Amino acid sequence: MSQQVRGVVARAKGDPVSIETIVIPDPGPGEAVVKVQACGVCHTDLHYREGGINDEFPFLLGHEAAGVVESVGDGVTEVAPGDFVILNWRAVCGQCRACERGRPQYCFNAHNAKQKMTLLDGTALSPALGIGAFAEKTLVAAGQCTKVDPAASPAAAGLLGCGVMAGLGAAINTGKVGRGDSVAVIGCGGVGAAAVTGAHLAGAAKIIAIDIDDKKLSTAKRLGATHTVNSRTADPVEAVRELTGGFGADIVIEAVGRPETYKQAFYARDLAGTVVLVGVPTPEMQLELPLLDVFGRGGALKSSWYGDCLPPRDFPILIDLYQQGRLDLDTFVTETIALDDVEKAFERMHHGDVLRSVVVL
Repeated sequence: MSQQVRGVVARAKGDPVSIETIVIPDPGPGEAVVKVQACGVCHTDLHYREGGINDEFPFLLGHEAAGVVESVGDGVTEVAPGDFVILNWRAVCGQCRACERGRPQYCFNAHNAKQKMTLLDGTALSPALGIGAFAEKTLVAAGQCTKVDPAASPAAAGLLGCGVMAGLGAAINTGKVGRGDSVAVIGCGGVGAAAVTGAHLAGAAKIIAIDIDDKKLSTAKRLGATHTVNSRTADPVEAVRELTGGFGADIVIEAVGRPETYKQAFYARDLAGTVVLVGVPTPEMQLELPLLDVFGRGGALKSSWYGDCLPPRDFPILIDLYQQGRLDLDTFVTETIALDDVEKAFERMHHGDVLRSVVVL
């Protein structure tokens, strides 16, 4: 039998979000209904509201979440009612060419729930990243649920569902930061700060945080940065070279998603170094680089999709590190808010005052 819950809906491009009654169907085969306990307010949700992802309005926003499985459909073996889970937006299929080659983190056929959640009048909703977790409950594919230690704080754990995992994974999985490496991170919002944390976890000897906001740089220092550079007052490329013996960093992680900061990352790396793009550009952005420089500097230019994570592998490990006090997820939770405060959280996001506002239900 279907249920009615409250949720945050974006009805039209650029309009303020509204609290609506959402109809949640019973889970079908391979699906699960999850009672949401916490959901972070991510820039991606704002992009949905602004029409920057697609125009499939109305959207049920929210995707960076943790909660408890309430019910499951036929054939579900991954999770059971009562399990505490982190939601992910890449449920791997196990059958595509990436999965069959042992690279499920690149799954080209990630899937979501087949049934639609709706408004009271039957209008189908498009759940953000296939999740739609700014709601008291949501319907997802069971593969989007990853069981973790229920003792973890939902507000902190849910952040692994998107931004924090993207940054941690950009450093550890994509950039393959190792002991003794030098790392520069350009852009120290939520994702960049997580990249700093990932580099610290991986044993980097030098971690250079770069941003235009001293508050974000201060947070990056607390999360493991050894040096900070305010790029309003200093050339970041020259600063990184000066801090690395004139050579550049072994790995540079770009967490802004703009051509000018990508160029900074490209020229701030050492010869044969690695650039990781985890910041998400907009469709109209173009990048121009001398091809001879691309060839002559060698190394690798990588993009990082969801931190190249595999949720069943990575989420439990990271929660264990959090429980041991070795991974500081709590610092990313700037404030906890109610479901009704999401629009205000979007406004604060514009001012750069928060790493994450987290809706707690």
